[in-house]
Amino acid sequence: MNILKHMEAVFIVAATMAVSASTLDGAIPEAHARPYSASADAIATSGKTAVVTVTARRLTADEKAAAGSRM
Repeated sequence: MNILKHMEAVFIVAATMAVSASTLDGAIPEAHARPYSASADAIATSGKTAVVTVTARRLTADEKAAAGSRM
């Protein structure tokens, strides 16, 4: 029952320990691309940003209106 009186202190100690542990954990590992990747540009490293290409057809005005009326 005594722990209920000090829940704020328990929370602060737990949060401090979690932040310390995450800081001491080290650097974020390099990202790994899946094997079906089309090119090496899709792999993000510490020196370059991954390139993402989205190919899709644009909606027509009628399709936009129909999609907006469904919301």
